[in-house]
Amino acid sequence: MRHQKKRHKLGRNASHRKATLIALGNALIAHKRITTTLARAKALRAFIEPVLTRAREDSQHNRRQAFRRLRDKQSVTTLFTEVAEKIGDRPGGYTRVVRIGRRAGDAAPMAVVELVDYNEADAAASGGSQKTRRTRRGRRRGGASAAPEKQQEAVEAPEAMHVSGDAEGESDVPAEASAAEAASDDADAVSEAEAPAPAPEASAPETETLAPEAEASVSEPDAPVPDAASDVSDAEPEADKEG
Repeated sequence: MRHQKKRHKLGRNASHRKATLIALGNALIAHKRITTTLARAKALRAFIEPVLTRAREDSQHNRRQAFRRLRDKQSVTTLFTEVAEKIGDRPGGYTRVVRIGRRAGDAAPMAVVELVDYNEADAAASGGSQKTRRTRRGRRRGGASAAPEKQQEAVEAPEAMHVSGDAEGESDVPAEASAAEAASDDADAVSEAEAPAPAPEASAPETETLAPEAEASVSEPDAPVPDAASDVSDAEPEADKEG
């Protein structure tokens, strides 16, 4: 009867499977994060976590038991010195398996195996403030809140211009006074525009002025023009007198 004998065969015999898991365990301790197939990752997790549990207590017996599984002195030293400091307070669950899709060649499902305490992203999230979830609705709120700030900057801009003018010596009037004067000028202009236009005054009749010569010619009566017949009659008596 093979009850509870179901394990990851990995397509290998016992010795080959053992050698594969030892190599993967040493690589995980050395690099803290490795990429392999999903079946090997699950088999490695069951193989390496008991070893990591023994590393929490540094003793001669635990070191010998770890070497029995890993068969590498350098890995045992790293496990009981560097890794043990990180996982000392964690009660199990030292590794994480993350699926990353399928391999391009044979479409085998791939996964990443990593030590949880060496994940920099998780350490930053736990050590810093609580991570907030970003949504589209949140972006809209951010855009809506940014609009009043822009309006406030637009309102404050004229005041800054007045202050700069005072600094340069162009005008000694403060920004608030100049704004009040501008408002009063606008009100006066509106009142003048709304006031009715005055009625045009009746213009006096224009008298024609004439030149002095023209006036004299108008005032004096016209002299009689001598006729030609009278000239002839006057000339005849004179001729008789001479004869």
